[in-house]
Amino acid sequence: MKKSSSNYRFLFAGGGTGGHLFPAIAVAERIRKMLPDAEIMFVGTRSKIEGRVVPKLGFKFSSIWIKGFSRKLNLENLLFPLKLSISLVQSLLINMRFKPKVAIGSGGYVSGPAIWASSIIGAKIILLEQNSYPGVTTKLLERYASEIHLSFEDSKKYFKNKDKLNITGNPVRESLIKINKSDALKHFGLDPNNKTVFVLGGSLGAASINKAVENFIKSNRSGEINIIWQTGGNYFELYNHLGSKNIIIKDFIDNMNLAYSACDLLVSRAGATTIAEIIALGIPAIIIPSPNVAENHQYYNAKSLSDRNAAVLLEDNNLLDTFSENILKILKDNNYLDEISRNARSLYKINAVQVIANNAIDYCKDGKY
Repeated sequence: MKKSSSNYRFLFAGGGTGGHLFPAIAVAERIRKMLPDAEIMFVGTRSKIEGRVVPKLGFKFSSIWIKGFSRKLNLENLLFPLKLSISLVQSLLINMRFKPKVAIGSGGYVSGPAIWASSIIGAKIILLEQNSYPGVTTKLLERYASEIHLSFEDSKKYFKNKDKLNITGNPVRESLIKINKSDALKHFGLDPNNKTVFVLGGSLGAASINKAVENFIKSNRSGEINIIWQTGGNYFELYNHLGSKNIIIKDFIDNMNLAYSACDLLVSRAGATTIAEIIALGIPAIIIPSPNVAENHQYYNAKSLSDRNAAVLLEDNNLLDTFSENILKILKDNNYLDEISRNARSLYKINAVQVIANNAIDYCKDGKY
């Protein structure tokens, strides 16, 4: 690895999921826009989403061996101490060669060794916490951080040093915009006279949500309702036959702006990125937390919105009993749709990306670093 000569050197670490990765990318892209000569490196695992996405965006990428500790008993857990030890050494070597002035950790197990190593060589540490209930890695790294940027006010009670905390909001990509609704519906070939539901279960899909949508359609309760349904790659073949002139079924939707702009109501999981996009665009939403995530953080994300009447929270375990009734009830009430849209949008922090990028750049300047 070539030794860096720029005074502006930023190391980003975070990944495993898009919810940890994309806020970091949003900040990195803003820094690159402000300082085209800045040197930026991402540290992650090659087998996860960051290994596919980051190099395509033109950022340097270094991989470490770390893998999370599974909550289920398996043989791979026996290798965790070895993988952690090797990842700590790898992270130290990466940091010693790159010499970042600032390291930004956005969560996930991969950020632990990389940000710890950055602190060892004297880099300033900025942490981003997207979830309402902070992850284990963020809490472990708190002692090394100069500042921690939160998406939810509810997160503050989980940290010891309140002086480091900033309710900045979750950075979202600059390309996230709403376009003309009529144009978006035309793209999907949908009737503009119908209400439109966008079902988003994630890139792989969500079995319980897909089953609830299937029941909704087969019971003929969809009626004159448009449905844009991202089944996920694992379920597309199973449900594709249910498509019709008002039911568009895709395994994956590349242009989320079109789907968000076309819908009157979103049905989704409660991942941090989706929550941030709901807030940024003021999308009326039914949020169904996944029960299969660490520390049940999706539930706390969803509750942070539902407590403020900014979304409707439905539990996954009785979804088949509640799904159709809630869809029909909400779609009929235009005033309620407007209300939860306004409440969601009121939570948006418009300058999150700029604030974090500015602070990171300031730490590189003489007198603050």
